[in-house]
Amino acid sequence: MAAIKVMDIQASADVQNRRLAKGFMLTRVGVTGVKKPVRVVRGETANTLFCTIDVYVDLPSTQKGSHLSRNLEAINEEVEKSLRSGLPGIEVFAAGLCRSLREKHEYSTYAEVRVTADYFMQRPGPSGKPNLESFKIMAQAVSRNTDVLKKMIGVEVIGMTACPCAMETVREQYGSNVTMEDCLPMISHNQRNVSSVMMEVPESWDVEANDLIEIVEASFSSPTYEVLKRSDEAKVVLQAHLEPKFVEDVVRTILGKVLERYPDLPDETLVTARSESEESIHKHNAFAERVSTLGDIRSGA
Repeated sequence: MAAIKVMDIQASADVQNRRLAKGFMLTRVGVTGVKKPVRVVRGETANTLFCTIDVYVDLPSTQKGSHLSRNLEAINEEVEKSLRSGLPGIEVFAAGLCRSLREKHEYSTYAEVRVTADYFMQRPGPSGKPNLESFKIMAQAVSRNTDVLKKMIGVEVIGMTACPCAMETVREQYGSNVTMEDCLPMISHNQRNVSSVMMEVPESWDVEANDLIEIVEASFSSPTYEVLKRSDEAKVVLQAHLEPKFVEDVVRTILGKVLERYPDLPDETLVTARSESEESIHKHNAFAERVSTLGDIRSGA
């Protein structure tokens, strides 16, 4: 058998740089699902968050492909910065990564970064005993043309809602809102609710993820908990039925509490509040959302 001759491989021009005569511009090209640790230091507290990172840039109609390896280089560089000295938040990490993408992809006019991470925080249960509860925190950064880079921080929280409609129907059918001598609320079906709020963080301002978690938790019929004894379960169920809410109510409560917590943030600050209830007596879910600026929300629009 003839020996296979191994030849030196010569560097060739990047295929991605080939010019296209009749191509189409692509809005987003990038990599998704990259998992990396990011170190966050706020005050005296340091946390290493295990993040899932998605990054994108746009691609001109005349260029065949995007340089995807540059995305991983940018991610690794920003991760190293965070591990070396810590960053104030994952939104700051996302913003730094977004700037790096625009620099490495010189042809780009748009860059976007999305980061999600599991986050654990001690919260008191119904009886006051602290539990280590899990949440999801999210960050996003967008750079478009020469506009000011926008960065956002958000949280996703799991809670509970009790349906006001079913409660009213039961009340009408039985002709009373009292079921026992203790004046317990009328029964209703309930839902596992997943709600989130995402807020833009203007330069020189700070939005604390812990505060956003508290806002969302306080907007449910009741929070939910990892560990519940029987007496705690009763308190959760009772609390939920004392505060029956539609998904619409949850979103509006979140918006109201955001206004209370951040009275001085600029009117142009963007907010997204979202709620989805996993229905217990229907085969579908219920959903509500508001995407708006703080100025429009303040004006009641």
